[in-house]
Order: sequence, then C-alpha cells, then structure tokens
Amino acid sequence: MSVPVVLQSTTDPRWFQLAVERWQDLLLDHANCEKKAASSALALMFSYPEDFELADRMSRLAREELRHFELVQQQLTALQVPFRRLSPSRYAEGLRKALRRTEHERRMDLLLLGALIEARSHERFIGLIPLLGEPLGPFYASLAAAESRHAGLYLRLADKRGEGARERLQQLAAVEAELAVAPDTEFRFHSGTPGE
Repeated sequence: MSVPVVLQSTTDPRWFQLAVERWQDLLLDHANCEKKAASSALALMFSYPEDFELADRMSRLAREELRHFELVQQQLTALQVPFRRLSPSRYAEGLRKALRRTEHERRMDLLLLGALIEARSHERFIGLIPLLGEPLGPFYASLAAAESRHAGLYLRLADKRGEGARERLQQLAAVEAELAVAPDTEFRFHSGTPGE
C-alpha cells in the first residue's frame, strides 16, 4: 500500500541494519511510540472539543493506537524482552519546535505532523518486514497498512481545516526529513542515521 504523504528522505540502510541487531530496543521504543500516538490523538480531542469530526476521528484513532500498543506488549512478553525505560528520541522534540503557535495554524501543523510521523513509521515498517524473521517480520507486515491509513487520515483532516495545507506540509516535511536522516548517536524507532 502506498503512503499518501511524500516523505522528502528515505531511511538510511544503516538504520535498518541496526534495527535488526537491536530488535529489543526497537520493540521497546515501538511500544512507546504507540502510546504517544494514542496520547496525541487524545490531546487533539481535548484541544479542539468544538470540532466534532476531529473528535470522532481521533477517538477512533486513539483506540486503534492503544490496540497496537497492546500487540507490541504481547510481542515483548512472548519474546521475553525485559522492560527498560528509554529516553525519548530527538525526532518528536524536533518536530514540536516547528509547530506554529497561533490557532488555527497550530491545529493544521499538528495534523500535518501526525501525517508525517505515520508515513515515516509506514516506511520503516515496510523496510523491516524482509529483514526480520519470525515473528517480527510478519508482525510488522500486519501493522503497515494501518500506518499508511493513519497518515492519509491526518492529511485529509488537515486539508479540510484551512488553506495552504499542502504548502505547509512541504515545509514540515523538510524538517522531518532532516531529523530522520541526520547522524544520530542514539537508536530509536524514529532516530536518524546511526552515527559513528
């Protein structure tokens, strides 16, 4: 399934190599990402309660993201991966810095960033599928279509909430692209190219 958002960079193959080596960290951070995705959907509901369509879509999305969290937790349990706290990656913080502060621009930016994050997740899921054996390869294959669908949902919601969504998407996509490929000393699901 194609991603409805055009990312401006592709993940470096070295990230995928490291993900295979550090699959336990990958799963642990993936669980964090699913919780954050649910939290972001709920935050949009609370920030814009007057937007009934947005609230309805985000309510459904939050439930699906929490279901994905539960599925990742099941993998962690089945594969006997012990819980460890991981520091957050620079990715989300870097994207937050690009947010505009005034309404309705902020709402549009939050939706567009949601689209970009989901699109990046989809790209990485697709890249991981042939590299990871059982059970993780098929597990990521089972989730990939949802990431593409979520990216499309966020983009459609942004398009309906003001002029200039596609132009702003290109600006935010440039920020996202840099964060996704710039050298990174830390490995996370959305980290950049592994540093030396």
